[in-house]
Amino acid sequence: MISVIVAILVTFGALFVLFAAIGLVRMPDTYLRISVTTKAATLGVGLVLMSAAVFFQDSDVTSQSFVIILFIFLTAPVSAHLIGRASYFIGIKMWDKSVMDDLRGKYQKNSHILKSEVDDTPEDNIDHTKIKNREKRD
Repeated sequence: MISVIVAILVTFGALFVLFAAIGLVRMPDTYLRISVTTKAATLGVGLVLMSAAVFFQDSDVTSQSFVIILFIFLTAPVSAHLIGRASYFIGIKMWDKSVMDDLRGKYQKNSHILKSEVDDTPEDNIDHTKIKNREKRD
């Protein structure tokens, strides 16, 4: 029975890691790649580590597996958020078919201040539409 549980956990873990790899290749921009790889890879690695804990049935292996899972679940979203935020702030363009840019007009590129409302100094804000238009002209 244990081997069936381990096989199921490993299979689903490997599938999620495979989905993360496929998403990395198929997604059109940096922000979607970050999103899909963080979610799918985190879940996949967590399932593989859970299968190791079930397979070995040792308190040392189980505790180490759960500590690693906790560490990955805490650090992966934070690092993905920081990479995405840094990408946006340095001007990496969004996908052409993106519907919404929640940060448009809220981030000041000179002072590096992020505001919750649209700022009244538009010359200081990052605007990705200008970046897209400039790239189309070149």
